[in-house]
Amino acid sequence: MTKIRKEKITAKGFSIQVYTEDFKNDYISLTDIAKYKNKQEFNVVVANCMRNYNTMNI
Repeated sequence: MTKIRKEKITAKGFSIQVYTEDFKNDYISLTDIAKYKNKQEFNVVVANCMRNYNTMNI
């Protein structure tokens, strides 16, 4: 089991969480980025992003 490290980066004054498992794969928080776009209804931003097939690399 690998330990997940959580770090933060700042972009345009907003804090975004970055998760690292093995120093090869980094994951950024889509929710934190969506809060930059719309603080009250960030779930709508996430839903629109997830609706796009190109967002998901399967």
